[in-house]
Amino acid sequence: MSMSSAPSRPITAVAWASSTTTCPGQFTLISMTEDGTAANFTRGFGLKSGYYLCYSKDLSGGMVVSDVQVISDKDTIPHGYCYIPEFMEPKASVWKKKRVCVRMVPVDSVSTAVLDIRLTTKSKMMLQQYTCLGDMLGYVLWYMKGTFSTPPQAKPRSISLDMRKLSFDAAGPPLPLRPSNPPPAPPKISHRRSTLKEKESKDDSGHDSLNVYGITAMDGVPFVLHPKFQTQSNGKVSVVKLDDICIKSVQDIENEYHYTFTVEELAAKRSRPGMTSNS
Repeated sequence: MSMSSAPSRPITAVAWASSTTTCPGQFTLISMTEDGTAANFTRGFGLKSGYYLCYSKDLSGGMVVSDVQVISDKDTIPHGYCYIPEFMEPKASVWKKKRVCVRMVPVDSVSTAVLDIRLTTKSKMMLQQYTCLGDMLGYVLWYMKGTFSTPPQAKPRSISLDMRKLSFDAAGPPLPLRPSNPPPAPPKISHRRSTLKEKESKDDSGHDSLNVYGITAMDGVPFVLHPKFQTQSNGKVSVVKLDDICIKSVQDIENEYHYTFTVEELAAKRSRPGMTSNS
């Protein structure tokens, strides 16, 4: 039996699931074999419940299945392989006498991987271009391995200069001055900020500069004298008269502020009434 359409996307995971309800969203459940038989694995006759094999082709994890093997419980799992996960209902289990194991590798490290997995009943039916993995509970597992192709990724679209002007993230390169491209209008600023801008100081090189860190709360406030200190003689400052100033010598100051401390001395010598009576 030949397959008309060969898959090209790689398989990224293989698992067991009790039914479509326990099967993860990114997985495809193998419910039928290639010869039209229900692919429900059971552990014995008369059991209504079982489990199904499922696989995923979701490349978001960055891993692909490079090989699949079916081993018995007496065999040692090969190096680099792992048992497939189980998405089972409560109290349900998978037959452990034969296990399915896979080898997971990064998608960028290989050029070939497992592309498809199919099941047939235990008969003489053969699948061309597929490799037989072995039998398990009356079913035969097959897989196809080959060169895979990843879905193309969207390339970034080129943005014209006119569209770049509408971007809110970052401004594009300045446009050449043309009649259709006038220079942008300066942003509107408050009256106080415009006043501060006019008071820019000049640095040592002679260029105008504004020290942002030197701005204080008093910047821009006009300097006006209080009316109390304003002169009334047509704006002229009156001359201070120095004729009544008397210059004193050191001896004059000593004589004027001389103090003998007589009162304090008499008070110290005065005896208290209690002390006089005891003596």
